[in-house]
Amino acid sequence: MSDTTTPKPAPISKSLVGTWKLLSRIDRNRAGVQIAEPSLGSDPVALLVFDGGGNFSAQFMRREAGAPPGDEGGAAPTNNSRPRGGYDAYFGTYVADDASGIVRTLLVGALSREYVGQEFIRHVAVEGDTLTLRLDTQSSHGEPVVRTLTWRRAG
Repeated sequence: MSDTTTPKPAPISKSLVGTWKLLSRIDRNRAGVQIAEPSLGSDPVALLVFDGGGNFSAQFMRREAGAPPGDEGGAAPTNNSRPRGGYDAYFGTYVADDASGIVRTLLVGALSREYVGQEFIRHVAVEGDTLTLRLDTQSSHGEPVVRTLTWRRAG
């Protein structure tokens, strides 16, 4: 008799480890309508790394070469950092809660220094080589949004 049980997926704390390239970054307002985010453009280039020792780093850059930076003024975002000149980068430590699917990151360094020491919360799902992060934040205009970032494993 063969065993037909499907193996359990790896816990988030294990499946999250690796290097990830951004596939999409989508903001939706409270009505569920997708809105543009001018600070990094609609299709930024990004790299995200989680190591097995609890460290992470993230870099985002506006894809459009020579494009002027988007509107980076306005309200300070909640649960997120602020890009400068079409670029954002930060690093620190993380803790993954396997039961809730939440990852908490603590910023040790950031391009926008006012975010150093802050904790950010991300809802995480990993399916195969696809990572989905969801967070509640604000657009650069101060509008509450749910941001969904989809990543593909790069290494």
